[in-house]
Amino acid sequence: MENSSTKDNTSLDFRTLAEYVTPTTVWQDPIQGLNLPLQVFLCLVIICVLLLAFLGNMVICVMVYQRAAMRSAINILLASLAFADMMLAVLNMPFALVTMVTTRWIFGEVFCRISAMFFWMFVLEGVAILLIISVDRFLIIVQKQDKLSPRRAKVLIAVSWSTSFCLSFPLAIGQPALYIPPRAPQCVFGYTVERGYHAYVVLIMMVFFFVPFLVMLYTFMGILNRLRHNALRIHSHPDSICLSQASKLGLMSLQRPFQMNVDMSFKTRAFTTILILFSVFTACGAPFATYSLLSTFSHTFYYRQNFFEISTWLLWMCYLKSALNPLIYYWRIKKFRDACLDLMPKYFKFFPQLPGHTKRRIRPSAVYVCGEHRSVI
Repeated sequence: MENSSTKDNTSLDFRTLAEYVTPTTVWQDPIQGLNLPLQVFLCLVIICVLLLAFLGNMVICVMVYQRAAMRSAINILLASLAFADMMLAVLNMPFALVTMVTTRWIFGEVFCRISAMFFWMFVLEGVAILLIISVDRFLIIVQKQDKLSPRRAKVLIAVSWSTSFCLSFPLAIGQPALYIPPRAPQCVFGYTVERGYHAYVVLIMMVFFFVPFLVMLYTFMGILNRLRHNALRIHSHPDSICLSQASKLGLMSLQRPFQMNVDMSFKTRAFTTILILFSVFTACGAPFATYSLLSTFSHTFYYRQNFFEISTWLLWMCYLKSALNPLIYYWRIKKFRDACLDLMPKYFKFFPQLPGHTKRRIRPSAVYVCGEHRSVI
């Protein structure tokens, strides 16, 4: 075996890490030292993540597709995000799970490159959708501009899918080349001194995490500042705000101030949902982005003996986001929760359903809300 210093790092041929290590290098088994019950427990957890990512996101897509009332602009964007997460669960997670169990990639070089293209395409699409929704919330709450219609949402989805495909397609043809280290969970970015390779990895990491993180952080800080300013204004001058709204309704002939309750939940709840999605994206994406950069630029990190362990755990942490998103939708968005319960078979429902005439269509307090135009997810 040739020494790594004699290899040509500028070659775009498909290479394995075995060509770069010396004969004296001993690779540790990633599950060495773990007893059998713990190994079984970890596999069961990963299988649950896979099933939840597939079934949960499939339900979201089916609800938006079947119900015309669910096809608002934001819901269409959320359906696109769910579709990307569902396809990630179908085309990537099973093969990563098999590789984790067998501790070796057994699906061939060509499929490894294709799976890497799918992985980055679906991940970049999910980030793009989350960025679009964050900017839309910023425009509505801060700039008072509600310009996102279902038609524009579909156009943005088409543009985001096209951009994600263009950025990830070079991986499928080996430009830049990807590496399969011994017992790796999937094709990964490997260490090299080639500047073009470095530039591509930096571009992917900027588009995948760093730029969206900064943009979404800016939008959320602006939204929080606006909500804080509105709350202070409402608490400081409640009568003047209500009288201003009453005058617009032609109610100035009343002898006493018009009493109203101010409800900001229609803004804060939708914003809080997006903020939770952003927090999950940051917690799951930041370690994986850092790991990818270290693999490309750090010789010591890429050739360390526990590289498979690190890459496996960080990869499944990135996959975890796809499983958590449906749970967040169900928890935070009432429309999705009600639609999910309606789709559930009757023998799975433990609580009796109320008759249609007893269901409240609106909250009584909504009639007396003193606020701006509502925007509901």
